[in-house]
Amino acid sequence: MSHILQTYGRFPVTLVRGEGTRVWDDAGKEYLDFCSGIAVCALGHSPPVLVEAISRQAATLIHCCNLYHIPQQEELARRIVEDLVKIPGKVFFSNSGAESNDGLIKTARRFGHARPAADGSPRYEILSFTQSFHGRTLGGISATGQDKVKEGFDPLPGGFRHLPFNDLDALAAAISPQTVAILLEPVQGEGGVNVATAEFLRGIRELCTQHDLLLYFDEVQTGFGRCGDPMAWKEIAPEIEPDGISWAKGLGGGFPIGAFWLADREIDAGKALSSLMNPGSHGTTYGGSPLACAAALAVLGEISDRRLDANVRERAAQVRETITSWNHPLVTGVRGLGLLLGVGLNTSLMTVPEGKLPSIHLSAELLQNGLLAPPAGPSTLRLLPPLNVSADEITAALKILKNTLDSLLPTA
Repeated sequence: MSHILQTYGRFPVTLVRGEGTRVWDDAGKEYLDFCSGIAVCALGHSPPVLVEAISRQAATLIHCCNLYHIPQQEELARRIVEDLVKIPGKVFFSNSGAESNDGLIKTARRFGHARPAADGSPRYEILSFTQSFHGRTLGGISATGQDKVKEGFDPLPGGFRHLPFNDLDALAAAISPQTVAILLEPVQGEGGVNVATAEFLRGIRELCTQHDLLLYFDEVQTGFGRCGDPMAWKEIAPEIEPDGISWAKGLGGGFPIGAFWLADREIDAGKALSSLMNPGSHGTTYGGSPLACAAALAVLGEISDRRLDANVRERAAQVRETITSWNHPLVTGVRGLGLLLGVGLNTSLMTVPEGKLPSIHLSAELLQNGLLAPPAGPSTLRLLPPLNVSADEITAALKILKNTLDSLLPTA
């Protein structure tokens, strides 16, 4: 009998070892891992640069509370702001993407007090989008535009509305005197791998400026090279300047760390947006530890030094071109950006056992055939290999995918 809460529908495999793009189960079977811990293991499993950085820091200082200065934290924040975001701002380090989004939500409420509605009442409403995913905390599921994550947890915190993704007219019509921020993923990962258009992002920026709203990007799954550029929104509309960004997943390459960034832009005379989160407004016990920051610095250094952004774009093109060349009856297309890719499934033709979701059934069949690839909704398979995946590994994984799809075609 397991003593673990049954909150996960686990696939029937126990993984015990990993190296690069491959993992092994407790029976010694080898798999290609195109799940990467759901976009977490940016450099694959146990990369030497990360192992060495964690080992060195663990032998020096593992944890130091945030009542004291942490030099690794300062260097990581500097790197993120100056080299990656390239917009003046400040960073808060957390442990997860959900925590990072909660930090953005709290900042929006503070902004709504500092810049109230015309009648003097604080603004509080955050607009997000259907099929979005922003974490499993109460704040995160309230912001999420998927009902399935909310069942049985009401009453949820108020102040959130969800609108159609990539529909600028619907968004403009929904803005009310209480609206204070707009939160979105540049690419919706959990919701089916849906990419925001450049026109949509530019239009949101204009609406935010017009109505004095905060523009937030949830880059928890997309950030730090997963989509090519370290900031996914820059792959779509690089001229846009957001007010806040949340991250986690790939930042630590497998070590838990999250973060959110707030712009230094002036919101009142001599007052920056980032200054709203002043001493006592927010905190964390473990966030930004020396060990977590050392891990993240190693990951970001490797991504930059090895120019993995170029590899991401090349391997993404390889995936798209190969799958398109199949003209497979069970594939409706490939969506996504960089190595956050979704393979659309023609579920009406797929042979699936009664009661099984097509995408989950396909993931289970792929597992049996030696490939880990997670679903993203009922009719999309996600491909999330490490950023340093090789062309040969892409070829091997896609061969497994095609053979598995062939096995799910209806028989005559």
